[in-house]
Amino acid sequence: MDLSSVKNVSALLSVAVGLCLLVAPGWGDSAADASVRPQDDLYRHANGTWLKTTEIPADRPSCGSFTILQDITRDRVQEILDEAVLSDFPPNSLGKKVADFYQSFLNEAVVEQLALAPLEDQLHRIDGLKTRSEVVRHFGQLGQLGVSSPVGLYVAQDPGNSSRYLAAVCQSGTTLPDRQYYLAEDEKFVQARSALLSYVTRLLTLSGHDDPQQASRSVVELEHRLAQVQWERTALRDAQKTYNLREVDQLPEFAPGIRWDVLFQGADLPELTEINVVTASFFDGLSEVIDATDVATWRDYLKFRVLDTYAVGLPEAYVDAHFDLYGKTLAGIPQPRSRQKRAVVATAGEGAGDFGVLGDAVGEMYVERFFPPVAKSRMEGLVDNLMRAFRQSVEELPWMSVATRARAAEKLDKMTTKIGYTTQWRDYSTLEIHEDQLVANLLRSAKYEYGRMIGRLNKPVDHQEWGMTPQTVNAYYNPRKNEIVFPAAILQPPFFGIDQDDASNYGAIGAVIGHEISHGFDDQGSRYDGDGNLTDWWTPADRKAFGERTSQLVQQFDAYEALPGRHVNGRLTLGENIADLAGLAIAHKAYQISKDQKGLPVLDDYGNDQRFFLAWSRAWRCRYREAELLKRLVTDPHAPAQFRANGPVSNIEAFYRAFQLTPQDRLFRPENQRVRIW
Repeated sequence: MDLSSVKNVSALLSVAVGLCLLVAPGWGDSAADASVRPQDDLYRHANGTWLKTTEIPADRPSCGSFTILQDITRDRVQEILDEAVLSDFPPNSLGKKVADFYQSFLNEAVVEQLALAPLEDQLHRIDGLKTRSEVVRHFGQLGQLGVSSPVGLYVAQDPGNSSRYLAAVCQSGTTLPDRQYYLAEDEKFVQARSALLSYVTRLLTLSGHDDPQQASRSVVELEHRLAQVQWERTALRDAQKTYNLREVDQLPEFAPGIRWDVLFQGADLPELTEINVVTASFFDGLSEVIDATDVATWRDYLKFRVLDTYAVGLPEAYVDAHFDLYGKTLAGIPQPRSRQKRAVVATAGEGAGDFGVLGDAVGEMYVERFFPPVAKSRMEGLVDNLMRAFRQSVEELPWMSVATRARAAEKLDKMTTKIGYTTQWRDYSTLEIHEDQLVANLLRSAKYEYGRMIGRLNKPVDHQEWGMTPQTVNAYYNPRKNEIVFPAAILQPPFFGIDQDDASNYGAIGAVIGHEISHGFDDQGSRYDGDGNLTDWWTPADRKAFGERTSQLVQQFDAYEALPGRHVNGRLTLGENIADLAGLAIAHKAYQISKDQKGLPVLDDYGNDQRFFLAWSRAWRCRYREAELLKRLVTDPHAPAQFRANGPVSNIEAFYRAFQLTPQDRLFRPENQRVRIW
């Protein structure tokens, strides 16, 4: 079926996306497995039949509620883009740019004809590098084109002073998902390293390198040395460890092997005076790596990074090589996406923080067609009840002092909410787009986004800016702006429906709202005050009591085995687990407020509270390929879906009451082992 021809929302939600079906949250639906008791496994009770019978689409690493909505949303966006191509937009208009970029990606014949020509200038510049100082300068220059080097440079709000923007540098420059992939001797990681070596060899061979085998071995060894000095992901989560404000003129003393002055010149930031050195000790190690690596190896490394970044826009041989590493090996995907799907994503974005080349422009078109004002109004009511419930919870906390509770309530009062879409769309007027220049379009887009980012310096903080497009199926909390944000695309079943009963909406999107609110009070978000500044507003006794509770949650999730011999990392996933637990508990409290207001009836065979928890479980419905699940266990701060569904409910008293749990039930936890934080 051509989904672009389906206009009705309810019809969209009932069709197949590949072989991965979305079952709307009706009660007693065919996705459930009645042979599994909810008291033993809520996740499989709600989703068991779906999990047994669903096939993951051949071009997907996983399949579940989020990915199905992504597919539905992408098909809607494709409808918009296909219509744009047929429209008669004026030259240089926003609609024309959207249509032309989409066309440039679809025009495979032109891509094949151009081959490497669009990158020849960049590759020639790398060939001309003669000294390590010139190499470091080029780190900064390539950053302007979206090409990663060992130094990641960006501009964001200052964690210590949220009223201003601050430049920051952090570790970067490796290809595999995490340092473990380079350092651990696990068979899967060894295979990944072998696949990386093959990938580097293929790209360098395709680009005409004189000795691609030797060069690829040097590049992979260089990445191995970078991984050795990188921080582990649990340390990268630490808001305090990653805030290291330095005067720029002091950096040579801090990491003398790096020519910071030429780096910033290459990055078009020669006037910097202060900077946050996010991963401080990494740069000391990087100094040694720079000194120990010959310039020829750096040239090969930088060529590879350019080719890797732009492979998706190059001829099919490059695209295939890129897919074999990132798709087949690292995510277990047997088949690449169609060119049309990739064109839609490149134009409009898809994942968290992924704008695509013209994501905001497409977003403006998307909300006009697919996001009715009544959805925003209904969401505002849900958010109001969640805020009210969270305040009640804060006021009732038995383990927190009156003084800290007051500061928590103050932070909650200052929290702002964004629903659906931005009120300030991005200005793409200076971005040049041509329908027959895919790689050149990508280069110009990267340069535009970089200029937009560094242009923030010395300007007021933009509180209207969004970190996601309306067509993103996700939500987020930004601690430095103290805001919760819910794009339009997540505001549809099974998370939210205008016609769904409150049990469905509060158990799903209500818990998502509560989750994002709770991020302001998780192990890291709680270190920021109501104005978004990194400061300690807790009493020592309260912080200790908080740590005792969070350590219980770490132990709980550490015990979950996701793959044979591989457990969830309770420390890495702590922030998300706190948000899931607190968000679900607060959503249930808000649901009680809703019931008091509306007097909702009992439906079908499930009581109100039972339907609330089933909706929560259905929202996390997901199947993973093994390689993808392994990658997530190493890199993802979220626990796998089944543990997100079952873990929090085992700590929530309302779940015990709703399903009348006894000590004989598998999800039962002794009362003194149940974790309550917020």
